[in-house]
Amino acid sequence: MRSAYADLSREELAVLVPELLLIGQLIDRSGMAWCISAFGREGMAQVAIEEWAASSPIYTPRMQQALGFAPEEPGTGDVVTIFKGLQLDIGAPPQFMDFRYTVHDRWAGEFHLDHCGALMDVEPMGAAYVRSMCHDIEDPTFDATAVATNPKAQVRPIHRPPRMPVDRNPHCAWTVIIDDAHPEVEAIPECHQNARSLAAGLHLDPIDPDDEGLGDYSGPLLADLDFADFSHSALVRIADEVCVQMHLLNLAFLIALRKRTDEPKVQEIALKQLTGIAGIAAERIHRALGVDALETLRLHPLLNPTAYVVSSMSGESLTVAASPAHQDGGWITLCGPDSVAPLDAIVRAVDPTLSVLVTGLDDAWSLTVQRGTDAAPEADEVAVTRFSTGSSFVFEPRRSIPITPV
Repeated sequence: MRSAYADLSREELAVLVPELLLIGQLIDRSGMAWCISAFGREGMAQVAIEEWAASSPIYTPRMQQALGFAPEEPGTGDVVTIFKGLQLDIGAPPQFMDFRYTVHDRWAGEFHLDHCGALMDVEPMGAAYVRSMCHDIEDPTFDATAVATNPKAQVRPIHRPPRMPVDRNPHCAWTVIIDDAHPEVEAIPECHQNARSLAAGLHLDPIDPDDEGLGDYSGPLLADLDFADFSHSALVRIADEVCVQMHLLNLAFLIALRKRTDEPKVQEIALKQLTGIAGIAAERIHRALGVDALETLRLHPLLNPTAYVVSSMSGESLTVAASPAHQDGGWITLCGPDSVAPLDAIVRAVDPTLSVLVTGLDDAWSLTVQRGTDAAPEADEVAVTRFSTGSSFVFEPRRSIPITPV
């Protein structure tokens, strides 16, 4: 099925891709707030660990393959491969999580964060929450991310928060060393479970090598990716892959929730998470591209990629059909005639007087946008997600400078 993003210009896609990467990061700002309420700080941290460790080892090689920088043999990649993957990972959106890389040789490197948006969000909550994120969560999830590239890779801190002194910069620094003497990192059981999802094996159209612009990332590691350098075809594939990352992260989130609570509570937390990120994502897409409510819906990660969430537009109506996302029990199953909160959050991010009318079945329905006379208050779930500085973060132009070993 044709990608919804194929209808955008190359220039629009270059703006949208970093937005999608940041939106993926903000999923946690929505979901983890409700996990703290349900399971406490330590329980939230365990959910976060399982969520990322059960998704990043699956989506990382997908992006490597799509953009032509995968190792020739699985599990034999170098630090440059790891760093390239991080630049296209919703766990490390550009600038908001401002990774700076140093390459010593193929098997040794470092990175530090000149700005960590996640830290800016958590620091006001106190040192215990900072330690949960920067120690308890980061240690296993950094290694889990490396599994996809080389199971002999170790990511270890040079320094990290809580910051001492309180204004210490860079916010943190880490080494990345690949050594045959290191014990192999193994994927967690939840990762194997998530790998059986339809999202994990989703087929997307290959990049057209004859399209104008970069069709892959096989060249040198760049300090910052200028997405405008990529071809239209490559940007469409990147945008679709980033949405797959979000769906895999959410599926892993559901796996972690089901280990801890009953299905009604899982559905309650999942719906709150989706409603919160739906509104903030729509706001950022609308602001970045200047599109109307229906077009914002069409481009929203909830409904993309179209190979995973089957939808179509006809006039002023959007129709959703039974799809792989329904079979996986993903986000789209939380939307329908009897569950419109996430969809309302999307259109109200464009105009608070708007709402949706949804008719049909749970897995096959049509939507139209309606205008009222009064502005609806912002949903509590959206307000919770807005706590993140990422909701208002502004990207700045960066030059693509090659990084050479030092």
